[in-house]
Amino acid sequence: MNILLSLQAVAQQAAEQMPDLTAVAETAATEAEMNVIDLAFKGGWIMIVLLLLSLMAVYVFIQRFIVIKRAGKEDETFMNKIKDYIHEGKVESAINLCRSINTPSARMIEKGITRLGRPMNDVLVAIENVGNLEVAKLEKGFPLIATTASGAPMLGFLGTVTGMVRAFFDMANAGTNVDVALLSGGIYEALVTTVGGLIVGIIALFGYNYLVSQVDNVVNKMEARTMEFMDLLNEPAN
Repeated sequence: MNILLSLQAVAQQAAEQMPDLTAVAETAATEAEMNVIDLAFKGGWIMIVLLLLSLMAVYVFIQRFIVIKRAGKEDETFMNKIKDYIHEGKVESAINLCRSINTPSARMIEKGITRLGRPMNDVLVAIENVGNLEVAKLEKGFPLIATTASGAPMLGFLGTVTGMVRAFFDMANAGTNVDVALLSGGIYEALVTTVGGLIVGIIALFGYNYLVSQVDNVVNKMEARTMEFMDLLNEPAN
């Protein structure tokens, strides 16, 4: 009986102390939380450079994404209409149709139509030259995204080096009175810039590769339309 009473007393005492332990744990968790913005500020001036790079890369990505999507949209009946106009001798109508569509493929076909009557090789060269210019327009701004993808991690590593240099400099000046809080600034800078650079670089790399794949899709459509147009010119006259 005494043993049961003792166990009951111990259990009651533990239950009374439990809220206090829970409060301590909640307080410690609250103190350990860190705002992402505050964490970014601890990275120093390199985080500002990374922020500017990321903003420019996002702007270029959105702008190029819209342009490429528009370039990839085509009327399925476009080439059939061009074929009918060419067979009927309505060259001006074919040119006006190309201008109304206003896509890279349509501009290539328009150039080919304006070269009708010349040798086939000259027509093909003129179309290819326009195609090269159209691809260059689609890829405008790509170097900035590629530079961000490769340069952001390097900037992060630079911040790591400068942060560690700062930490060891503070350690050397502190002499024998080395404190963890004294070194935290440099260590924060070293780690935060590495994380920030990798995040910006990885996102930029994925965005760049996605845009390249979309441009490749547009180029494939342009090549297909060019072949259709050349086959049209090679068809025997009725």
